[in-house]
Amino acid sequence: MRIAVAGATGNIGSLTVAVLEREGHEVVRISRAAGVDLLSGEGLDAALNGVDAVVDAVNVPSADRAETVRLFSTMTRTLLDAEARAGVRHHVLLSIVGIADIEGNVHYAGKREQERLVTEGPVPWTIVPATQFHDFAEMVAGWTEQDGVATIAPLLVQPIAPQDVAEVLAEVAVGEPRGRYADVAGPETQDLVDMARRTHQARGRDVRLVPTWSGVFGPEMAGNALLPGANARIAPTTFEEWLAKSV
Repeated sequence: MRIAVAGATGNIGSLTVAVLEREGHEVVRISRAAGVDLLSGEGLDAALNGVDAVVDAVNVPSADRAETVRLFSTMTRTLLDAEARAGVRHHVLLSIVGIADIEGNVHYAGKREQERLVTEGPVPWTIVPATQFHDFAEMVAGWTEQDGVATIAPLLVQPIAPQDVAEVLAEVAVGEPRGRYADVAGPETQDLVDMARRTHQARGRDVRLVPTWSGVFGPEMAGNALLPGANARIAPTTFEEWLAKSV
Protein backbone atom coordinates (compact mmCIF):
# COMPACT_ATOMS: atom_id res chain seq x y z
CA MET A 1 0.00 0.00 0.00
CA ARG A 2 0.93 3.66 -0.34
CA ILE A 3 0.58 5.16 3.14
CA ALA A 4 1.27 8.71 4.27
CA VAL A 5 2.47 9.50 7.78
CA ALA A 6 1.81 13.02 9.09
CA GLY A 7 4.39 14.01 11.67
CA ALA A 8 6.84 11.63 10.02
CA THR A 9 9.90 13.15 11.70
CA GLY A 10 8.48 12.97 15.23
CA ASN A 11 8.94 10.24 17.82
CA ILE A 12 5.97 8.04 16.91
CA GLY A 13 5.81 9.15 13.29
CA SER A 14 9.37 8.11 12.50
CA LEU A 15 8.89 4.74 14.20
CA THR A 16 5.66 4.17 12.27
CA VAL A 17 7.43 4.98 9.00
CA ALA A 18 10.07 2.38 9.81
CA VAL A 19 7.49 -0.31 10.62
CA LEU A 20 5.52 0.32 7.43
CA GLU A 21 8.64 0.25 5.28
CA ARG A 22 9.78 -2.93 7.01
CA GLU A 23 6.49 -4.49 5.97
CA GLY A 24 7.05 -3.48 2.35
CA HIS A 25 4.71 -0.50 2.06
CA GLU A 26 5.50 2.71 0.20
CA VAL A 27 5.57 5.52 2.74
CA VAL A 28 5.00 9.21 2.04
CA ARG A 29 6.49 11.44 4.73
CA ILE A 30 4.33 14.45 5.57
CA SER A 31 6.36 17.05 7.43
CA ARG A 32 7.76 20.52 6.85
CA ALA A 33 11.17 18.92 6.40
CA ALA A 34 9.68 17.04 3.42
CA GLY A 35 8.19 20.22 1.96
CA VAL A 36 4.63 19.68 3.20
CA ASP A 37 2.98 22.23 5.49
CA LEU A 38 -0.21 21.13 7.24
CA LEU A 39 -1.09 24.67 8.32
CA SER A 40 -1.05 26.20 4.83
CA GLY A 41 -1.62 22.99 2.86
CA GLU A 42 1.48 23.63 0.75
CA GLY A 43 2.64 20.45 -0.95
CA LEU A 44 -0.16 18.35 0.53
CA ASP A 45 -2.18 17.55 -2.60
CA ALA A 46 0.91 16.29 -4.40
CA ALA A 47 2.00 14.24 -1.39
CA LEU A 48 -1.37 12.48 -1.11
CA ASN A 49 -1.58 11.50 -4.76
CA GLY A 50 -2.35 7.77 -4.88
CA VAL A 51 -2.27 7.39 -1.09
CA ASP A 52 -4.50 4.65 0.37
CA ALA A 53 -4.30 5.59 4.06
CA VAL A 54 -2.95 8.36 6.28
CA VAL A 55 -1.57 7.99 9.81
CA ASP A 56 -1.79 11.26 11.77
CA ALA A 57 0.86 11.34 14.50
CA VAL A 58 1.28 15.13 14.49
CA ASN A 59 2.03 16.93 17.74
CA VAL A 60 1.99 20.62 18.61
CA PRO A 61 3.31 22.80 21.48
CA SER A 62 0.79 23.12 24.30
CA ALA A 63 1.43 26.41 26.07
CA ASP A 64 -1.82 28.25 25.34
CA ARG A 65 -5.21 26.52 25.15
CA ALA A 66 -6.68 28.61 22.34
CA GLU A 67 -3.51 28.36 20.25
CA THR A 68 -3.20 24.62 20.81
CA VAL A 69 -6.79 24.03 19.72
CA ARG A 70 -6.28 26.31 16.71
CA LEU A 71 -3.17 24.47 15.55
CA PHE A 72 -4.68 21.01 15.94
CA SER A 73 -7.94 22.01 14.26
CA THR A 74 -6.30 23.85 11.35
CA MET A 75 -3.91 21.01 10.55
CA THR A 76 -6.61 18.35 10.92
CA ARG A 77 -9.08 20.19 8.67
CA THR A 78 -6.39 20.84 6.07
CA LEU A 79 -5.33 17.20 6.09
CA LEU A 80 -8.86 15.76 5.95
CA ASP A 81 -9.92 18.07 3.11
CA ALA A 82 -6.86 17.11 1.09
CA GLU A 83 -7.49 13.42 1.79
CA ALA A 84 -11.05 13.75 0.52
CA ARG A 85 -9.82 15.38 -2.69
CA ALA A 86 -7.25 12.62 -3.17
CA GLY A 87 -9.68 9.78 -2.47
CA VAL A 88 -7.85 8.50 0.62
CA ARG A 89 -9.78 5.57 2.05
CA HIS A 90 -8.63 5.54 5.69
CA HIS A 91 -7.55 8.18 8.19
CA VAL A 92 -5.83 6.83 11.33
CA LEU A 93 -5.49 9.24 14.24
CA LEU A 94 -3.24 8.64 17.22
CA SER A 95 -4.98 9.98 20.32
CA ILE A 96 -4.70 9.66 24.10
CA VAL A 97 -6.56 7.51 26.61
CA GLY A 98 -8.85 9.40 29.01
CA ILE A 99 -8.97 12.83 27.37
CA ALA A 100 -12.77 13.03 27.26
CA ASP A 101 -13.13 13.53 31.02
CA ILE A 102 -10.20 15.88 31.72
CA GLU A 103 -11.01 19.54 31.06
CA GLY A 104 -8.04 21.34 32.56
CA ASN A 105 -5.31 20.02 30.28
CA VAL A 106 -4.43 22.31 27.35
CA HIS A 107 -3.06 19.52 25.15
CA TYR A 108 -6.11 17.34 25.76
CA ALA A 109 -8.39 20.17 24.63
CA GLY A 110 -6.60 20.20 21.29
CA LYS A 111 -6.78 16.42 20.96
CA ARG A 112 -10.53 16.43 21.71
CA GLU A 113 -11.09 18.92 18.91
CA GLN A 114 -8.95 16.80 16.62
CA GLU A 115 -11.04 13.72 17.45
CA ARG A 116 -14.26 15.65 16.81
CA LEU A 117 -13.12 16.79 13.38
CA VAL A 118 -12.05 13.29 12.40
CA THR A 119 -15.32 11.68 13.52
CA GLU A 120 -17.37 14.31 11.67
CA GLY A 121 -15.06 14.50 8.67
CA PRO A 122 -15.32 13.21 5.10
CA VAL A 123 -12.81 10.33 5.34
CA PRO A 124 -13.47 6.89 6.91
CA TRP A 125 -11.49 6.76 10.12
CA THR A 126 -9.96 4.89 13.03
CA ILE A 127 -8.96 6.64 16.27
CA VAL A 128 -6.30 4.81 18.30
CA PRO A 129 -6.16 6.03 21.94
CA ALA A 130 -2.85 5.20 23.61
CA THR A 131 -1.64 5.70 27.16
CA GLN A 132 1.45 7.76 28.03
CA PHE A 133 4.77 6.60 26.60
CA HIS A 134 7.61 5.11 28.64
CA ASP A 135 9.68 8.29 28.20
CA PHE A 136 6.85 10.50 29.50
CA ALA A 137 8.08 10.68 33.12
CA GLU A 138 11.55 11.87 32.15
CA MET A 139 10.04 14.44 29.78
CA VAL A 140 7.64 15.82 32.41
CA ALA A 141 10.40 16.14 35.01
CA GLY A 142 12.52 17.93 32.43
CA TRP A 143 9.88 20.64 32.03
CA THR A 144 10.50 21.95 35.56
CA GLU A 145 14.00 20.77 36.43
CA GLN A 146 16.18 23.53 37.78
CA ASP A 147 19.36 23.22 39.85
CA GLY A 148 18.85 19.48 40.25
CA VAL A 149 15.23 19.74 41.47
CA ALA A 150 12.04 18.98 39.51
CA THR A 151 8.36 19.03 40.41
CA ILE A 152 6.20 16.24 39.02
CA ALA A 153 2.61 15.10 39.48
CA PRO A 154 2.10 11.68 41.14
CA LEU A 155 0.10 10.32 38.23
CA LEU A 156 -0.97 6.69 37.99
CA VAL A 157 -0.27 5.56 34.43
CA GLN A 158 -0.01 2.36 32.39
CA PRO A 159 2.78 3.40 30.04
CA ILE A 160 3.51 1.95 26.63
CA ALA A 161 6.68 1.70 24.56
CA PRO A 162 6.72 4.08 21.56
CA GLN A 163 7.74 1.17 19.33
CA ASP A 164 4.64 -0.77 20.40
CA VAL A 165 2.45 2.22 19.51
CA ALA A 166 4.04 2.39 16.07
CA GLU A 167 3.41 -1.31 15.50
CA VAL A 168 -0.29 -0.87 16.31
CA LEU A 169 -0.65 2.21 14.09
CA ALA A 170 0.96 0.43 11.16
CA GLU A 171 -1.27 -2.61 11.65
CA VAL A 172 -4.42 -0.47 11.82
CA ALA A 173 -3.45 1.62 8.79
CA VAL A 174 -3.33 -1.36 6.44
CA GLY A 175 -6.73 -2.59 7.58
CA GLU A 176 -10.27 -1.30 7.19
CA PRO A 177 -11.57 1.76 9.12
CA ARG A 178 -12.80 0.67 12.55
CA GLY A 179 -14.09 3.82 14.23
CA ARG A 180 -12.86 4.14 17.79
CA TYR A 181 -10.25 1.48 18.44
CA ALA A 182 -9.69 -0.15 21.83
CA ASP A 183 -7.46 1.68 24.29
CA VAL A 184 -3.84 0.67 23.76
CA ALA A 185 -1.63 0.42 26.86
CA GLY A 186 1.49 -1.15 28.28
CA PRO A 187 1.41 -4.24 30.49
CA GLU A 188 1.79 -2.65 33.96
CA THR A 189 0.57 0.34 35.96
CA GLN A 190 3.29 2.68 37.22
CA ASP A 191 3.67 5.75 39.41
CA LEU A 192 5.02 8.66 37.35
CA VAL A 193 7.31 9.89 40.12
CA ASP A 194 8.88 6.46 40.50
CA MET A 195 9.27 6.16 36.73
CA ALA A 196 11.13 9.47 36.60
CA ARG A 197 13.37 8.47 39.52
CA ARG A 198 14.29 5.14 37.93
CA THR A 199 14.92 6.75 34.55
CA HIS A 200 17.25 9.33 36.10
CA GLN A 201 19.09 6.63 38.03
CA ALA A 202 19.53 4.55 34.87
CA ARG A 203 21.01 7.57 33.11
CA GLY A 204 23.31 8.35 36.04
CA ARG A 205 21.54 11.61 36.91
CA ASP A 206 20.84 12.92 40.42
CA VAL A 207 17.55 14.83 40.36
CA ARG A 208 15.44 15.47 43.46
CA LEU A 209 11.77 14.97 42.57
CA VAL A 210 9.04 16.92 44.37
CA PRO A 211 5.55 15.41 43.91
CA THR A 212 2.86 18.08 43.49
CA TRP A 213 -0.52 18.73 41.87
CA SER A 214 0.23 22.44 41.44
CA GLY A 215 1.97 22.11 38.07
CA VAL A 216 0.79 21.21 34.57
CA PHE A 217 -1.27 18.23 35.73
CA GLY A 218 -4.00 18.84 38.29
CA PRO A 219 -5.88 16.52 40.67
CA GLU A 220 -8.53 15.81 38.00
CA MET A 221 -5.89 13.48 36.54
CA ALA A 222 -5.44 11.52 39.78
CA GLY A 223 -6.60 7.98 40.44
CA ASN A 224 -7.63 5.91 37.43
CA ALA A 225 -8.23 8.87 35.09
CA LEU A 226 -5.36 7.97 32.75
CA LEU A 227 -5.69 4.19 32.88
CA PRO A 228 -7.10 2.20 29.94
CA GLY A 229 -10.69 1.06 29.91
CA ALA A 230 -12.10 -2.44 29.70
CA ASN A 231 -11.07 -4.62 26.76
CA ALA A 232 -7.87 -2.61 26.22
CA ARG A 233 -5.19 -3.93 23.90
CA ILE A 234 -2.13 -4.61 26.03
CA ALA A 235 1.23 -4.15 24.34
CA PRO A 236 4.13 -6.42 25.42
CA THR A 237 7.06 -4.16 26.32
CA THR A 238 7.44 -3.39 30.04
CA PHE A 239 8.89 -0.15 31.37
CA GLU A 240 11.92 -2.06 32.66
CA GLU A 241 12.58 -3.60 29.25
CA TRP A 242 12.28 -0.25 27.51
CA LEU A 243 14.52 1.46 30.07
CA ALA A 244 17.23 -1.20 29.73
CA LYS A 245 17.28 -0.75 25.95
CA SER A 246 17.16 3.05 26.11
CA VAL A 247 20.37 3.32 28.15
